[in-house]
Amino acid sequence: MSAVLARPWVLGPAGLVLLAVSVAAATTVGPSTLGPTDAYAVAWSRLTGAESGLSVLQEAIVWDLRLPRAVLAAVCGAGLALVGVVLQSLLRNPLADPYLLGVSSGASTGAVLVVVLGIGAGALGLASGAFLGAVVAFGLVLALGLLADGTPDRIVLAGVAVTQLFTALTSFVVYVGADAEQTRGVLFWLLGSLAGSTWTDVVLCGVVVGLGAVLCGLAAGSMDAFMFGQDAAATLGVPVAAVRVVLLVVTALMTAVVVSTSGAIGFVGLVLPHVARGLVGVGHRVLVPTAAVLGAVFLVWVDTAARLVIAPQELPVGVATALVGVPAFVVVLLRRRRGRA
Repeated sequence: MSAVLARPWVLGPAGLVLLAVSVAAATTVGPSTLGPTDAYAVAWSRLTGAESGLSVLQEAIVWDLRLPRAVLAAVCGAGLALVGVVLQSLLRNPLADPYLLGVSSGASTGAVLVVVLGIGAGALGLASGAFLGAVVAFGLVLALGLLADGTPDRIVLAGVAVTQLFTALTSFVVYVGADAEQTRGVLFWLLGSLAGSTWTDVVLCGVVVGLGAVLCGLAAGSMDAFMFGQDAAATLGVPVAAVRVVLLVVTALMTAVVVSTSGAIGFVGLVLPHVARGLVGVGHRVLVPTAAVLGAVFLVWVDTAARLVIAPQELPVGVATALVGVPAFVVVLLRRRRGRA
């Protein structure tokens, strides 16, 4: 029993160390031979002003290209995993993931409108268009769900309907207005890509995901209560309607920011929460940080593999997460079935 209780305290520091090592290792992948120590030297140099011992070109490769991409992968992975944990608890649906609420489809439509039709191109970039599209889609889902009766089932159904609507709009715009080059670029973004990551993207995602993680941690007790149903949660003193709306808004904003900077990356928010539960149990005070760290490590390594598997070309990271996530999810399902047998 003591070993089980101690496990989270072992996994926490070990996970953070693994995450730091993973980010450093990801910076070594590429045509230029740079090691993890070089990545740490460049980071220390930028933070303190000390000499890194590397050339200007090598510093630029690490600081401007590889390191922001690895850090953004970690932030996006953590955010998607957190959203999966919250939605699976809040909606009492083990198949809930960050794209259940139509946020990804709305972001895709917003990005396509900017790229293909040029709507708002003077004031909006790709990321801004995607973010606005995601917010509009989520607002529509929330309005439809609350106009029904606001129960989890109705919100899920509204999310499915809005997802199909915005997916159809995206396909229509691409089919009618995009040329071959635009179609290729949009398709690569829709499949998920961390290429071209900047420190601006890292800061934006980091702030939103960090604040979201804090709010999810504060709501851990309420999420534990939601697992027994909204009536039981209300009996335990949880303001069900208010908590549900706040958590849905937080998860939608996290998903919108992640999708606006990295495109649609699936299966992270679906699979990693189940893996985290298998390691630390269902208590959200431990589950929330564990899922975040696992999601961060997972996406860093998957993105690294996506750069290598068909080099010198790059596999969209959304495709890579699906190729890894589907077998992993099958394993999770089989283990859950055996556990119930």
